[in-house]
Amino acid sequence: MTHGHETSASGRTASQVPAHPRTADPQRPSAVVRAGNPLVLALAGSACISASAVMMKLSGTNAGTAAFLRCALALFLLVPLAWREVRRVGARPLRYQAMDIGAGVLLGIDMVFWAASVLTVGAAVSTVLLNIQVVVFPLLARLVSGTPLTRRFVLLAPLMLAGVALASGAIGNPQPGSDPVAGVTFGAVAGVAYAGYLFLMRLGGGRVHTVTPVCTSTAAAAATAALLGGLWTGIDLNPGWPAWGWLITLALVGQVLAWLLITAALPKLAPNVGAALLLLQPVMAFAFGIAIGERPTMTQAAGCALVIATVWYTSRPSPR
Repeated sequence: MTHGHETSASGRTASQVPAHPRTADPQRPSAVVRAGNPLVLALAGSACISASAVMMKLSGTNAGTAAFLRCALALFLLVPLAWREVRRVGARPLRYQAMDIGAGVLLGIDMVFWAASVLTVGAAVSTVLLNIQVVVFPLLARLVSGTPLTRRFVLLAPLMLAGVALASGAIGNPQPGSDPVAGVTFGAVAGVAYAGYLFLMRLGGGRVHTVTPVCTSTAAAAATAALLGGLWTGIDLNPGWPAWGWLITLALVGQVLAWLLITAALPKLAPNVGAALLLLQPVMAFAFGIAIGERPTMTQAAGCALVIATVWYTSRPSPR
């Protein structure tokens, strides 16, 4: 989402045959990684994603408009990059393209409901609420592929859900002017859809295509956001300035640049380091929200801390 939505763009397939004899080695490190320290790049990418909620809120647009234009504007960069990638390594198989489209539909749902959550509970809290996908993703894996649930997950999932309720204000004292019930509902729907997006993108697998699956899923997300947002909130194709400025920045920084930085850097980092860096996203988003004047209550701040701590502990490598 660049809310945290862009970092999952690792759905790639290694079964492709290069379209031309001069095709470059697809395993060769990207120019982004070669240009800098992967740790610094990952931090910069996390900061870009963390600022997405603030940019969306500052645009002053409704949920449907922000979700649709964020994806549609990003395609101006993603389409040429994907076209170049296809010429370099060949076309992506149809079955993986179908997964990319399905993932994009879920991403579009996620973006509309996440934007609605930003407008109801604020940029700081909404990004933390999205971490409910940490609970949903293992459940999907259990239902679809039979992956067993760990004891750690079973014990900590209720604790995390309690943190979500506190962070939204559904339990305790909500931020003045917010709607905690709507906020946690929108955030939960966004988190479920995002978990499905991550699951389908991971099923794509592989290492040859990097831009193409993101471009396809972003296009499907734009179409889904146009339909859902148009029916729910309406879409304003002429929001005026400064809304255009914030939305263009959101698309370029939160949707494209963040993905390029993080997906290029993470393969060069140890898994525990990468997970820790990605966990900084809700922390930085919380700080950005406060910077623009949001004032979550103490119970909401405690709920956010509980969610982040639970996600951190759940994502730690098993001692075995």
